[in-house]
Amino acid sequence: MTPNQYIIQRKLSIVELGQTLGNISDACRKMGASRQHYYDIKATLAEEGLEGLVEKTRRAPRVANRVDTYIEDKILAYSLEWPTHGQVTVSNELKQLGTLVSPGGVRGVWLRHGLEKKSLRLKRLEKWGAEHANVLTGSQVQALESAKEEKEAHGEVETFHPGFLVGQDTFYAAWIKGIGKIYQQTAIDTFSNVAFAKIYTDKTALAATDFLNDRVLPFFDSHGIGLLRTLTDRGTEYCGIQDQHPYELFCYLSDIEHTKTKARHPQTNGACERMNQIILDEFWQVAFRKKIYKSLDEIQADLDVYLVHYNEKRTNQGRHCDGRTPMQTFIDGKPLCERYVPKNDGLAEINFEKKIETVDFSGNQFVN
Repeated sequence: MTPNQYIIQRKLSIVELGQTLGNISDACRKMGASRQHYYDIKATLAEEGLEGLVEKTRRAPRVANRVDTYIEDKILAYSLEWPTHGQVTVSNELKQLGTLVSPGGVRGVWLRHGLEKKSLRLKRLEKWGAEHANVLTGSQVQALESAKEEKEAHGEVETFHPGFLVGQDTFYAAWIKGIGKIYQQTAIDTFSNVAFAKIYTDKTALAATDFLNDRVLPFFDSHGIGLLRTLTDRGTEYCGIQDQHPYELFCYLSDIEHTKTKARHPQTNGACERMNQIILDEFWQVAFRKKIYKSLDEIQADLDVYLVHYNEKRTNQGRHCDGRTPMQTFIDGKPLCERYVPKNDGLAEINFEKKIETVDFSGNQFVN
């Protein structure tokens, strides 16, 4: 408990005790407070709420110790141009331009304007660009791109409409006697949280490719939406030489951009990682306690039933779902996709057939 929280709790207890006892004088006597203090607390709660109970400093700001206004304007202007520079760098760079200000003076200006963190200065730049619709300089663009990469490395992936980005991952599900190891290919549309899953007995590029071709793309095609981009980790089932690796080649022929997570940052694909955990908790740990499976087809059938429940009946608290089911979010988001992305008119399939004659997903290689 912080000091401010303690102060608020102490003052609230006086009011609560008075209400419980029904006698303000007894409550104030037991808490060691005056009746006037009790009424002051009640008035503050009515006017300012809980925040008004925090002790207010009586110290006046020492304006004489602040930097001059023109120096403050230069600091703010420089921080808009170079939002990722720290206080020491800003101080040194301004000295080179003829403005003497200490690193502490720079930080003081930042604190007064709520810019003490790099993320806050980047938000200021984004807001400024949106309000003024100005063309950003090279340094500003670089700063925003770096911030975007940093967000993605920590799981904050931007997605704007259904089909914009699908996360895909391989998940070791279980080992069953008579079947062996079971791997689950998982995919999730990061806008709507619509999920797909299919089980295999191996962890190969052919399995990852078959899953994308058999489950993910047909769903988007049935809704007239093209898949623009996939996000995977750097496993061998997803990465390789483009003209020799089944998954890389399939993405290229299907006109899908294949992006990979940042090295040693699996949380970049956090939506898919979370989906793996949900299926583990809600399907695998329950299914194996209710039924003895003897084949992959039996497991896949029950997994498909669960996915229908997840996508169409189970409410979701994702960023875009906000209490709706994933399918409701997907349907409601289709106008966004139709507005900015041309509809799939079948040209991709024609080009695909021209580039290769046969693709055998059950074998070990692509046949030209």
